[in-house]
Amino acid sequence: MSYIVAATANLHKVEEYKKLLGDMDVEIKSLADFPNFPEVEENGSSFKENAAIKAKAASKYCEAAAFADDSGLEVEALDGRPGIYSSRYAANDAERITKLLGELEGKTNRRARFVCAIAIAFNGEVLETFEGTVEGTITLAPRGDGGFGYDPVFQPDGFDQTFGELPAEVKNSISHRARAFANAVEFVENELAMLGDTF
Repeated sequence: MSYIVAATANLHKVEEYKKLLGDMDVEIKSLADFPNFPEVEENGSSFKENAAIKAKAASKYCEAAAFADDSGLEVEALDGRPGIYSSRYAANDAERITKLLGELEGKTNRRARFVCAIAIAFNGEVLETFEGTVEGTITLAPRGDGGFGYDPVFQPDGFDQTFGELPAEVKNSISHRARAFANAVEFVENELAMLGDTF
């Protein structure tokens, strides 16, 4: 079976990727399968740039096709923050949510969107990038213990539940990552034969 490297050590993301791949005959390996992978500085100015930085580094180090995603939450009332700094907004998920709700206290506009950019690289070069978004609102308090990150306070448009409350299969069908990944999977299927045994 051919494989592609997911440039992440986040096991939550890896499991989500595997579900999104469905029946596709490609194995996903993570950075956990490649010990001593050097830390990569995400110094891009956009989700796409950061995804590309990670994907290129992983494809070179692992000597295989690799993909990386960079994703985050953009809140209108906060001028798009936390944006590309979503994972660095505070020390952990609970603190990030507390900080976000604190900054939104007293604000009536709670519109937000999740953004995900996925970059696919081979031999240290980016082949393609894809982006997906999902619009919604930030709730007044966390609801649900599913998902990760900001999921318990993000209620997608058209639903009464947060990402933290929705069943995984529902979230995975409408999320920003699912939308970006759908385009990436189509690309992978089309390029599979061209990139050899590691893709």
